[in-house]
Amino acid sequence: MIVGIGVDVVDIARLESAMDRTPSMRARLFVGSELGLQLTSLAGTYAAKEALVKAFKGPAGLSWQDIEVVREASGAPSFELSDRASQRAKELGIETLHLSISHDGGMATAFVVAEG
Repeated sequence: MIVGIGVDVVDIARLESAMDRTPSMRARLFVGSELGLQLTSLAGTYAAKEALVKAFKGPAGLSWQDIEVVREASGAPSFELSDRASQRAKELGIETLHLSISHDGGMATAFVVAEG
């Protein structure tokens, strides 16, 4: 059963401009393993985090550091959740998260399906 869905779209140039204006933003939004990603991947990662928050029906005390976007051996993106984010998923009855990220035309899009 689908417990939640979330989608987000990020303008890559706008994200770059915001990070240039506010250098601390990068460390606030992304965890260590994400920091070395190229701009398009950072935008997709940010969109994925936003989409997950929507699937979770709001942040509920979570920080951006509680959500990590990782790539499986196949290259498919997935989430690595902190204990706090895992607890939120459990509270909502979420057992499986599905994530898709795409980039085109200067935009990054992420779609999350939370299944329970």
